[in-house]
Amino acid sequence: MTNEFTWKVGGAQGEGIDSTGEILATVLTRMGYYIFAYRHFMSLVKGGHTNYKIRASTLDPIYYHGDDLDMLVAFDQLSIQENEDELIEGGIIIHDAKFQATTKRAGLKVCSVPLSDMAKELGNAIIKNMVAAGASAYVLDIDPSNFYEQIEQQFGKKGVELVELNKTAFNKGYDYIKDHYGDVRRPAPQATKPATGSLLMSGNEAIGLGAVLNGCRILAAYPITPATEILYWVLANLPKYGGKVLQAEDEIAACIMAIGANYAGVRSMTSTSGPGLSLMMEALGMAGISETPLVIVDVQRGGPSTGLPTKTEQSDISGALYGSHGETPRIVITPTTIPDCFYQIGRAFNLAEEYQLPVIVCSDLLLGMNKMAFRDLDLSTVDIARKGFVDQEQLDALEKGAFKRYSLDTESGVSPRSIPGMKNGRYCALTNEHEETGLEIEDVPMRKAQMEKRFRKFDELQKHVNDWGYDYTGVEAPDVLIVGMGSTVAQIQEATRHFDGISYGHLQFRCLAPFPTDVKKYFEAAKKVYVIDNNYTGQLAGIISREIGYHAKLNPVLKYDGNPFTIRDIVTAVKG
Repeated sequence: MTNEFTWKVGGAQGEGIDSTGEILATVLTRMGYYIFAYRHFMSLVKGGHTNYKIRASTLDPIYYHGDDLDMLVAFDQLSIQENEDELIEGGIIIHDAKFQATTKRAGLKVCSVPLSDMAKELGNAIIKNMVAAGASAYVLDIDPSNFYEQIEQQFGKKGVELVELNKTAFNKGYDYIKDHYGDVRRPAPQATKPATGSLLMSGNEAIGLGAVLNGCRILAAYPITPATEILYWVLANLPKYGGKVLQAEDEIAACIMAIGANYAGVRSMTSTSGPGLSLMMEALGMAGISETPLVIVDVQRGGPSTGLPTKTEQSDISGALYGSHGETPRIVITPTTIPDCFYQIGRAFNLAEEYQLPVIVCSDLLLGMNKMAFRDLDLSTVDIARKGFVDQEQLDALEKGAFKRYSLDTESGVSPRSIPGMKNGRYCALTNEHEETGLEIEDVPMRKAQMEKRFRKFDELQKHVNDWGYDYTGVEAPDVLIVGMGSTVAQIQEATRHFDGISYGHLQFRCLAPFPTDVKKYFEAAKKVYVIDNNYTGQLAGIISREIGYHAKLNPVLKYDGNPFTIRDIVTAVKG
């Protein structure tokens, strides 16, 4: 018996697919399993195919939902057509008896269960999701009491009748497959329930939590898939800490609100996806030239334009690095895992304030809208380091108008800032080029000096980014070096387990600006380099070429169909 299993439910949107998956995901997490739960859905309210996949392990945290599938629950024939290729040999299909299931593969165990009819008998068509959960529980040999506990917690506030209805539906599914397909049982590996419990969290939730705990007190945003969940999570929780959520009329206004709040001294952020990031570009330049801290979270999706709102991609990187007119120093962070989303948003706030510039956190839909179970977050890493402010005692020693908000006398490029209301401070920050006190200029030497001052910040940042901007594992001089950014880390790590006879190194970026130049030594040592790029033009390979060269060694491996990389994609690219 292996230490993991995979399960998926599929159907039309509006049939309760997500709720079916959420029920099992929550139960498994409470039982002590590590899981990764992946949602595949279309940008429709009803209709179209959607599915929810869970990969569960008893031993190790799971960061990717896996290539294969042990068990499929199909609410319609399309779900079988779309997903049967993933099923392992001898895999199980439980399908709604309302349709005649057909498969193109032999060797699958097909179980017909009247999910819809049972739900209708109970007077609630949507409750077939609980019937399906019961059938799944029998096959996986999960004690029903685990589901009863979840049902009571989820529906208890709505009354005893609803709790009992859901338990009855669960039992109907459990008993039906037990009575008609008793030999289909495929016991899941036994999990040991941890004493402290587990967290089940999406990347969007991790970013929201990290923002709140790291002192963010204003989120200004406009709803956009797949970033809207950040807005909803923060809206539900930030007011408890005295913060405010501002839903703006568009992304332009949202970004400017966040800049204004930061200028007033309040840690603030905005969250968006690709189209919204495009709209924020002029405001990003405003934050840059006024040297105002700004945190932007970009949960990437398939582009361009409206593109693929519910599919993942890593194609906003060039825009994040180089977007906005003129030249604006900014930091670009690419978190690698769901827990890493929590840690990197905290880093983003500290860096934005310390260096007084925009920080763009480029997550993506794979991280943002999917969930994993893990044991805990290290809250000791939360360090609200509010730097870069002038204190009132220093201002009191100055004459009115003498404070040099944009002082050139700074080795790091960072000059202390005052907050509106401080005596002898500055109350305006022009978006025109300015001299040291902030007054508008078109003076050539001063313009040159201010540009150089702003970009000196990168010289200071460069000293530290190599400490946290990437991870490397593997041998020192490998046959192949696999390079990725952000969320591709899990698939690359799992792919390397299949590199029999090939020595390898794995380099994963979590910061692209400033670029961690220490990585050059890994490219020098490797015989061949594969760059895993979840976009069409090989944006990461392009950045590497621009920053450190090695054009001839780089072999971009591209994917741009809206789906995340699979383990097979990477193994095939390397081994052929």
